[in-house]
Amino acid sequence: MPRPPDMLFLFSDQHARRVCGAYGDPHGATPHLDALAARGVTFTNACCPAPICTPSRMSLLTGRWPHEQACWTLEDALAPDLPGYPHALGAAGWRTICVGRMHLIGPDQLHGFAERLSGDCAPNWLGVERQRLGPLAGAQGPSGPGPGGLARALALSGRGQSGYEVVDELTARLACARLAELGRARAAGDDTPFMMQVGFILPHCPFVARPADYDRFAGRIGPPRLAPPAREHPWVARWRAEGCTEGDPQAVLRARTAYWGLVHALDRRIGQVLAALRDAGLCDNTLIVYASDHGEHAGERGLWWKNTMFEESAGIPLILAWPGRLPEGARCDRVVNLIDVGATLIDAAGAPPLPRSHGRSLLGIARDPAAPWLDETFCEYVTDTASVWTGREPTTQRMIRAGRWKYVHVEGHRPMLFDLAADPDETRDLWDSPPHAGLRAALSARVLAGWDPAVIRREVDARAAEKAVLRAWGARTRPASRFQVPLSDADSWLDP
Repeated sequence: MPRPPDMLFLFSDQHARRVCGAYGDPHGATPHLDALAARGVTFTNACCPAPICTPSRMSLLTGRWPHEQACWTLEDALAPDLPGYPHALGAAGWRTICVGRMHLIGPDQLHGFAERLSGDCAPNWLGVERQRLGPLAGAQGPSGPGPGGLARALALSGRGQSGYEVVDELTARLACARLAELGRARAAGDDTPFMMQVGFILPHCPFVARPADYDRFAGRIGPPRLAPPAREHPWVARWRAEGCTEGDPQAVLRARTAYWGLVHALDRRIGQVLAALRDAGLCDNTLIVYASDHGEHAGERGLWWKNTMFEESAGIPLILAWPGRLPEGARCDRVVNLIDVGATLIDAAGAPPLPRSHGRSLLGIARDPAAPWLDETFCEYVTDTASVWTGREPTTQRMIRAGRWKYVHVEGHRPMLFDLAADPDETRDLWDSPPHAGLRAALSARVLAGWDPAVIRREVDARAAEKAVLRAWGARTRPASRFQVPLSDADSWLDP
């Protein structure tokens, strides 16, 4: 009987898949990811369940959509009694290990992992002081309502260092050390299989890269390819007006150069972890997965960060490699979702699937892209008035990707419809095209099936009031964040 496989899941934050050689980027930022893709299968149509960190990650754990577990915003905690893939793998006999970023909120900072070797940059509790970024404070996004938020954030971009680099260095170092321990234990006769998830925060903003990484791309990264459209959806126009207007051209180039540098720094640490896996003698039967929680606009369409249903934000990189079990250098164009990763790991273990999970194992279509598969998935974006970015009108959105079509329901506004086969850049919104009226009606029915925007809005608003109490409690009692990497102001700096 073959030995059960080990599993290594490399998970980044805010990686735009186009900034990766395996997806066509020509700038050489990702040699280690490109080599991984050459040894495995690259998924070209992968989507996140939510274009923002926490809800995307919580849906990854359970395989449920955000509305099914009331995790919509950066401040929503996942209920500890909802089983996730670490529970399923642990129950099947795998040693489950988490290293680094996961973005869990509240007392449950393991959610099925038997070990967590290092923590997050973010606090574990609401109301507790956020990570210290010193002179880069405010560079993670708009710092307040009204125009100018983007200009302020992009002004704090360029050559230097954010504390997130310190967090990721620790993550890589601890992951490599634990892999070496696992290799020694295996050589000594310990056959317990492991699943290690290594969570990096790069290339998440601030858009500040260390000098060597910044200089590598200086003068090579041009302005965004896609300009803001002349005919823009009303919600996108409002989002742009609320602090996301384009910054000055030099700041844009500086931030984009730094973003490529951050991706390169991420790739270097991925290379370190993969080398540690090899040096430990654990490569031959290890399923390796790389994915990100969502994308990054990086100035395309004049937008930054995530928060939209455009491919720059909702699309993610996803690569699988498994020696002798999956093809090498292959591509799969089927429509898949980040929530399928958990189902894939469970399937590789031969364990029972999670109850009420929508995740589907990718192993079948990775081996044969023509295998039976429904090319349909969803993405949700719902905000509240207690958002980290205050002063912005809440929104309730759900997107369906059905084959070549993308349809976005935006409560209170008209929908969006794009034909990604004919218009991969999403520049021609077919929301009012008469020949597509029947298609819009069918996709609208699919989006709204089991998803009632009015019910969701009432629940989100009620939870906002509850979270206000939790924030006040956290601010007053200051509970310890056991799984937060402490940063000092000196860990972040920006060249003048």
